[in-house]
Amino acid sequence: MDKVEGAESTVVQPHWGAVLSIVGAGIVAALQVGKVIIAAPLLRKDMGLDLASIGTLTAVFSILGMVGGIAAGGVIARFGARRMLILGLAATAAGTVVGALAPGYAVLLGSRVIEGLGFLMITVAGPAALQRIVAGGRRDFAFALWSCYMPAGMAIAMLASQAFDDWHAYWWCAGVAAVVSLCSIVVLAPSTPGGAALSWQGLRQDTVDTMGAAGPMLLAVSFTLYSLMFFALFTFLPVLLMEQLGLTLAAAGLYSAIASAANVVGNLGAGVLLARGWRRSTLIACASAVMAAVSLLIFGSALPAMTTFLLCVLFSAVGGLIPATLLGTAPLVAPRPALTAASVGLVMQGSNLGQVIGPVAVGGAIDRFGWTSASIIVAAAGLAGVAVAWRLRRVGGTNF
Repeated sequence: MDKVEGAESTVVQPHWGAVLSIVGAGIVAALQVGKVIIAAPLLRKDMGLDLASIGTLTAVFSILGMVGGIAAGGVIARFGARRMLILGLAATAAGTVVGALAPGYAVLLGSRVIEGLGFLMITVAGPAALQRIVAGGRRDFAFALWSCYMPAGMAIAMLASQAFDDWHAYWWCAGVAAVVSLCSIVVLAPSTPGGAALSWQGLRQDTVDTMGAAGPMLLAVSFTLYSLMFFALFTFLPVLLMEQLGLTLAAAGLYSAIASAANVVGNLGAGVLLARGWRRSTLIACASAVMAAVSLLIFGSALPAMTTFLLCVLFSAVGGLIPATLLGTAPLVAPRPALTAASVGLVMQGSNLGQVIGPVAVGGAIDRFGWTSASIIVAAAGLAGVAVAWRLRRVGGTNF
């Protein structure tokens, strides 16, 4: 048996079926993000929604994650990661059913809150479960796999545009996927023991300690900026490809899926580069700078269609270096071992904050000022990401 650094209990050698089932749960959670993105043109036609309303459907999904990441970490530490994965997938399935049956925008928006609760539980419990069941040098690879959940889920959702011409079908299929994933967790994922009883005082102290530590806070800010950039583009990419480049919905879905899947290359590449001794801050800074520069060309709409699409692929692939690096670093900067889950929760709060800010800010800017305005927002976030990366190096020392 091996001891997991930063965990409170002993874990066995990893069962890769369990690892894949946990990563699969993350992919199912990401499907709930991607289905709104690819269904945006159909929702606009069916419900008469503008881009700001579409952005809100994406953003409200992350509101619970934005405010509840640390608290979720405390709950997961108490009741066990496997149990929270199951509850998260159940909430996701319930939300998709409510959304599929929604008679109007208000109910659809409410269903996204239910799905947001499921997303929060899954995305915080997933890394906590991997932290307990994967030890030693395998952990970096496991976290690299986990970091693929968002682009993989979004790519699958976008590929579904080839099969469906009704947004309700996306919701029903996403619900079925949640049920299948729940069953795989029940069968394959090992039980993860809970911890001490929860108390408001203890949770408050854990929150203060976690947010008071420079490392977790910097990672959270970095993830906020990355998510802002990524979702600023990918929330509206199908619409951009259709309205600016003249593609059909099916073609826009296929192209968007390819661009989103390119993010996986960066996710896995980060694991390889970190294993070869690259500094974490260097990967974050370089990727942020490239995303900022490329965004100026993508949203400028002055380039040919294929060139713009290839730049989207580059934006996604290089950007993938960031989440894998951040998620692999989170357990290393926890103020104390018992706060590993809380530190991951804080980092995920940053991710969800970016998912809220990006679609709403960019959607509103595009509606008011046109597509070029989006490039200013994304480029500014990229430059801020470079600054945060260098600050992380100063705080973390030679290992960062």
